[in-house]
Amino acid sequence: MSDLPPPGREATITVKAVNGATLANYGPVRGQWLSYENIPEVMILALLAVEDRRFFQHGGVDYLGIGRAMLANLRAGGVSQGGSTLTQQLAKNLFLSSERRLKRKIQELLLAYWLEREFSKEQILTLYLNRVYFGSGTYGIDAASETYFGHSAQRLSLPEAAMLAGLVKAPSRLAPSHNYDGALARSRQVLAAMVDAGFLTPQAMQRAKNNPPAMARDAAGPDVRYFTDWVRARADTLIGKQYGPVTILTTLDTTAQMAGEAVLKHHLSSKGKALHVDQGALVALAPDGAVMA
Repeated sequence: MSDLPPPGREATITVKAVNGATLANYGPVRGQWLSYENIPEVMILALLAVEDRRFFQHGGVDYLGIGRAMLANLRAGGVSQGGSTLTQQLAKNLFLSSERRLKRKIQELLLAYWLEREFSKEQILTLYLNRVYFGSGTYGIDAASETYFGHSAQRLSLPEAAMLAGLVKAPSRLAPSHNYDGALARSRQVLAAMVDAGFLTPQAMQRAKNNPPAMARDAAGPDVRYFTDWVRARADTLIGKQYGPVTILTTLDTTAQMAGEAVLKHHLSSKGKALHVDQGALVALAPDGAVMA
C-alpha cells in the first residue's frame, strides 16, 4: 500500500542553515509510513468519532449516515453535515478530482465498494491516515505530527490526536500553525464526539481539555522566513522546475541570526519611539559576500 503514488507532484524543498539545521520546508511534507499496529489507538478513535462512527459496520457506503446528514442539513437550511464515509473519502483522494458532479459521486460510490472488497478495514484506515491532508503542506499523520508537535505520530497524546482528527474537514483553514485557536476549538468538539460515541469518559475528556497540545518550535530558532523565501525564489531561477526532493544548504549562521535579532529588537525598543520607527532590518555579510544573517 505504501507503494501507491503520493498525492501531489510538486517538489519538497528543504532550506538549511550552514550548520545543517532546517530553516524551512516548502511543498508537500510526508513523514514515515506507519503500519496499522503503529498508529495510536487514540488517533483512530478520534477520527472515527468525527468522521465515520459506523466504519466497521458499513460496506463502504453508510446509508444511515447519509440519511442522518440529509436530515441535519434540512434542519439547518444548508449543508451542515456530510454523509461520506472514510472509504468514500479515500476513494476520492486516491482516484478522483474534487468537482461536485453526479458522475463523480457515482464513481466515488463504486470505488468505495471496490476498496472494501479489495482491502480490509484496517488497511483502509492505514491508507487513509498515511495519505490524508492535514494542512501546512503535510500529508499523513506522521508528517503532521512532526510539523505541528515535533515528534512522531507514534507518540501522539489524546489532545494531539483530537486536534489532528479535527483538521480533516478543513485542513487549510484550521492548520494550528496559523490558526491555533480554531484548531483547539475544533479539537474540543472531537473530544466531545469521542465521549458521545462511547470511546472516552467525561473525566478523560476534561483532562485532555486541561492539557492542550504544545506546538513545536522552529528547529532553527530564529525567524528567517524572509531569507528562506528569497532563497526559494532564487532556486527556482537557478535550477528550474523540480519534481523530486531538493535540499538547499545556505550560508546563514543561526547564531549570528539570533544575535542580530536581539540587537535589532534592543535598538527598536530603546530608540524606536524617538525615531518614530517600529520596524527594522539587518543584513550581515561575510568578507566574501555570503549572507550570514
